[in-house]
Amino acid sequence: MAQFFTTDIGRLRLIAFLEGISLLFLVFVAVPFKYFLENPFLVKSIGPIHGVLFLLFIFYALRISIEYDWNFKKTTWKVLLSSLVPFGTFYIDSKILKNMGASVANAK
Repeated sequence: MAQFFTTDIGRLRLIAFLEGISLLFLVFVAVPFKYFLENPFLVKSIGPIHGVLFLLFIFYALRISIEYDWNFKKTTWKVLLSSLVPFGTFYIDSKILKNMGASVANAK
């Protein structure tokens, strides 16, 4: 659990998790709540939080891709695209980021 706060990849994984949760909550709870119950409260409150997490994820992913010299065609575009798809950040975390985090932790 400490690797989520001590390494760059760990922090990216944490941001990805929070961004993924906010997207799922927005799409599957807040938007139906808005349109079926005609109450936009959740969208108005969760929307900006998700927006900040989305931008934080994009900027942090780009920063790390440059810092760790990721291949854009193999890694970077997949990580960036994952933030647009529900459950995408969880998939990318399990397939790409988790392995990178383990290799960085082992290198130290």
